[in-house]
Amino acid sequence: MSADQTQLAFDWSCRIMSDNGCGFPAPGLHSFLFKPIATVGGVEFNKVMLLAIVTSLLVVTFFTLAFGKAKVVPGKLQMVGEAGYDFVRRGIVYETLGKKEGEKFVPFMVSLFFFIWIMNIWSVIPLAQFPVSSVIAYPMVLAAIVYVVWVSLTFKRHGFVGFFKNITGYDKSLGPVLPLVMVIEFFSNLLVRPFTHAVRLFANMFAGHLMLVMFTVASWYLLNSWMVPAAGVSFVMAVVMIGFELFVQAVQAYVFVLLACTYVQGALAEHH
Repeated sequence: MSADQTQLAFDWSCRIMSDNGCGFPAPGLHSFLFKPIATVGGVEFNKVMLLAIVTSLLVVTFFTLAFGKAKVVPGKLQMVGEAGYDFVRRGIVYETLGKKEGEKFVPFMVSLFFFIWIMNIWSVIPLAQFPVSSVIAYPMVLAAIVYVVWVSLTFKRHGFVGFFKNITGYDKSLGPVLPLVMVIEFFSNLLVRPFTHAVRLFANMFAGHLMLVMFTVASWYLLNSWMVPAAGVSFVMAVVMIGFELFVQAVQAYVFVLLACTYVQGALAEHH
């Protein structure tokens, strides 16, 4: 948010029918832009980058403390860590890949899930109040990592010919439509898949944050205009949206990891 927009958002003279040219400070793309807060080695760090770094540190620190000195009779922190780890392992990885194939991918999927979930949950944390995943660069990088894992596994398991058949959906039984299906599958798997994988997470977090900002700013604006009942309704909607966002944040982390497991399963599956 620029300096002028920040000043506008907190200008208490802004109200309905005001004659000072100060209308409703509607949220928009400026709500996702932040000025640098520090420069280290020529690299500028803003709020979003800081939250991403803190997220990484939180995930690493939590699991280090939870499992660094694991005990047969777990303490409270280890119990929470085991519950989260087991949820991803049994509820996502085993269900998709099976126990035998999936066990080696559990650490990767657990890391993905909690990293994404915490990036999302910053949206409702005081002072932070911004989901890192609403900046598309972060979902794109995560989707790219999954993409590289998928491609490398497919090559390793099937070789070049098998890889080509895998990504093109090659099946002789399709007959005359086989060339068309192969072209569609090729572009779908190599180009569309990583894009949709990233955009699904980004779009949900972007829209959710925009709605939260909208109802929060509207509550202040209506209250400042002495429209107390309308401000109350807007405030209730803001609270409802916070509850809904808590649900969506977890679901989006779940869906991202579930799709990642599905892609890995496709890479490991035998082609017929």
